[in-house]
Formats: sequence, C-alpha cells, structure tokens
Amino acid sequence: MSFDRLQEKIDKLQNPTVVGLDPALESVPPQILKKHIAEKGETLAAAAEAVLEFNIGLINALHDIVPAVKPQSAFYEALGPMGVGALKVTMDYAKEKGMYVIMDGKRNDIGSTAAGYAEAYLGEVQIGDTKISPFDADALTINAYLGSDGIKPFLETAKRYDKAMFALVKTSNPSAGEFQDKYFAMEDGQQKAVTDAKTLYTLVGELIEEISKDTIGDYGFTRVGAVVGATYPSELQFLRNHLKNTFFLVPGYGAQGGSADSVAAAFDKNGRGAIINSSRGIIAAWKDMSDGDDYMTAARTQALMMREELQKVL
Repeated sequence: MSFDRLQEKIDKLQNPTVVGLDPALESVPPQILKKHIAEKGETLAAAAEAVLEFNIGLINALHDIVPAVKPQSAFYEALGPMGVGALKVTMDYAKEKGMYVIMDGKRNDIGSTAAGYAEAYLGEVQIGDTKISPFDADALTINAYLGSDGIKPFLETAKRYDKAMFALVKTSNPSAGEFQDKYFAMEDGQQKAVTDAKTLYTLVGELIEEISKDTIGDYGFTRVGAVVGATYPSELQFLRNHLKNTFFLVPGYGAQGGSADSVAAAFDKNGRGAIINSSRGIIAAWKDMSDGDDYMTAARTQALMMREELQKVL
C-alpha cells in the first residue's frame, strides 16, 4: 500500500522529513534565474527553466537522506503552462531518484469533477487504446471540507492505482480556528452548534478514518491521511490519540514556528505514522549560508540538521 512504501522509505533513511518544493522565484539563487533570462529573456519560460534546474539540484542533493518531496502546485501554475511542465518533470525526476512524491494541490469537488482531479494526479487517462498517467503522484492533498462525496472519488482512484491522499483536517495557518475549532454535535443526522461537543476538525478526522477503514495497510494506516499543523501541538496530540489508523502530514515546521518538540506528538508509540514538512527552511537555506552558488550543500546541511532534531524526539 502507498503509505507502507512511504513508511518503509522513512525507516530506511531514519528520517520522517518531506521537503516542500515550493520554488517562489525569490528562493531560486539569482545566478540561476539570470542565466535562463539571458537565454530566453524575462519570460515565463525562463522562470520555469530556472525553477526546474533549481529543483533538479535539490533532488540530487537530498534524495539519499530525505524520503519524500512535496511540490506545491501553486508555484508552478503561477508560471503558466511551462511552469506546469516543470512540475511534471520535477515529479518524474524525484521518482526516478527513489523519492515518494506528494502532490500538494489541495484539490476537491464532487462527482465527475472530483474524479477528474483524482485521475489527473493519481490515476490514468484513456486516450484511444493508450492509458497515460498525467502526473503519477504517490499521494495528493485534498480538501475534505466538502464532505464524503468530495472524498470518495479520490479514494476509489487511490485504491485502483495503489495511491494515497492527505485530507486537510487541522491546518497550520493562524486563522484555521475560525471554522475548524467550532463545536458541533449530531442530532437526527443534522449538525447543530453546541458547547461540549466535537470540534469541526475532529468530525472531519473521524470521517476520513471511517470512510477509509477498509484500506488499512501493513503498518496500520489507511489510504487517507490527515494534514495536521505543527503550529497546534495540543490539537496534534489529541488527533494522534484519536485517529489511530491515520497517517499524518505535518506542515508548519521551521519557518511557521513549529519545532521538533511540537511535532513529536504526531508519531505513534513506534515512532511511525507521520512525516514532517519543511519547505523554505531547506530549499532557501542558501540565503543564510551562501550566495546561492552552493545551494545544494546548504539544503543538504539543513536537511541533516532537521533529521537530527527529529531523531532526538523520537
């Protein structure tokens, strides 16, 4: 099962880290961008080529110490069709290097539209007699707040192609609690706001674990994981205790304020069941260590430091 493969990669490298490949242009060393502008002018094509070169260098520097990467689609879509092309090449290259690829698209809809997203990122498209995998991610982030009919199409595709997904449950952003922390109770099948009930994020977590309970793999986790932010450690601890069969993707480490101590609660008693994301802290580490000429060494150094910090709390 997909999360079994991820856990095995984590165990092999003794590193529950996923690097967010979120290459805003200011994260790309200026000499790389300048080189491509000299070739293609100040164009989206030049920016996309610079991002791709940057990503290839990062993957080369990290693939033997970090088990997974998580490209965020927004940064590539911002560069138009060529940016999306760079995203596809990045994903393919990471997989060639043995890394687990989490597509961070936070997609969702219902019915055939949800199925279309699922086929695009996790499945195959039939063109005549040929089946093609458009992106072929190992896992996809989705927005679960549309309810079960916005989750099931993704789950069915994940089952068919042995893939997985991470559903937003308790996100890391400061305003997450405006809706996610509201309390609700079920009465005659309807939700009514009351005190001393369950938070909305708890209800979402329970839904994703219930809806995927028949997909538990060898390590005890279903195909539908949960996105739970490092910036809310008490809620993270509660959800880990509450969702025994759910694999966690934990953003918010580093730049957003999460620490090794705050993410320790994401792991089960065996030190498994979670992967911790760092984006800017690793890919833009060169800004604190060099002028960008040695960005690969800077990223590797920071990734090794993060691994050491996480190992201390596991």
